[in-house]
Amino acid sequence: MSETPFPATGMPDRDWWAALWPNPGEVVRSLGVKPGMTVLDLCCGDGYFTGPIARIVDGNVYGVDLDPILIERARAELERDATTVLGMICADARELGHVLPGKVDYVLIANTFHGVPDKTALARAAAAILRSGGTLAVVNWRPLPRERTVVLGEPRGPKTELRMSTDDVGRFVEPAGFTLEKVINLPPYHYGSIYRMPLIQASGMA
Repeated sequence: MSETPFPATGMPDRDWWAALWPNPGEVVRSLGVKPGMTVLDLCCGDGYFTGPIARIVDGNVYGVDLDPILIERARAELERDATTVLGMICADARELGHVLPGKVDYVLIANTFHGVPDKTALARAAAAILRSGGTLAVVNWRPLPRERTVVLGEPRGPKTELRMSTDDVGRFVEPAGFTLEKVINLPPYHYGSIYRMPLIQASGMA
């Protein structure tokens, strides 16, 4: 069996995602996903957010995940809901430049960043496929003791020692060229750190 590069992450079942966030479309809207964008749902898992994003951006979203089983689940969910996307791609998130045909406006990394061994490398991979002025949103569990983050009667989420503060996230993301724009509260147990790439002005004609 090959070793996963993200050993501290896992995909929970949809029942407790739905209990935690019954309206995923509202969550991604609060994170700044808007019509007209092209979006990458990075480490998308079974596509819990991919479908809602697609309905906001008229299908202009890619989903990328390393796990082929989760990608197939995501495809099945999208097909069941008659939701179209630009592509559901099984690939290493660190190789985005080789798997996406072009740049995007927005990258979402939800509930995965805490378990990535080389977090700055992942942030750099996201930066490389973002357009000028593009957005990176990192959704994380708040740094609360795991026994306090209860969903459907059981403690959920990563181990306490793996949880990251917003400052922790910044120490890994900002070296990739991002600037923190704002932090969004995502009740009951999460936050979203919203980062921007620099806006590069096109040079004028001589």
